[in-house]
Amino acid sequence: MSSASDRKAYWRSNLKIMGVLLTIWFLVSYGCGIIWVDSLNKIQLGGYKLGFWFAQQGSIFTFVIIILVYVILLNKLDRKYGFDQDTPAEQEIAKQQAKEGEKEWEL
Repeated sequence: MSSASDRKAYWRSNLKIMGVLLTIWFLVSYGCGIIWVDSLNKIQLGGYKLGFWFAQQGSIFTFVIIILVYVILLNKLDRKYGFDQDTPAEQEIAKQQAKEGEKEWEL
């Protein structure tokens, strides 16, 4: 098990990652779709004005990309602080739980 300082550092890093990703999402969805829409509408993308595209499509694509980036970064963070699920102790616990679950179904 990790120490309290490791857990605090892990959580602090997690909050930092979330803050950066949520700021990017805000800038793309609110900024590009509402605030800077007039400036962006001067640029065309696939026959559509760029501000319109960000309001309709870009913020959704950005959100999906942010989810993928968050998963990748949190997996790295988990490994760094030893919270990943691939540790031998957790694998053993998972095996024991699976065996106990099988026994319950046999009864």
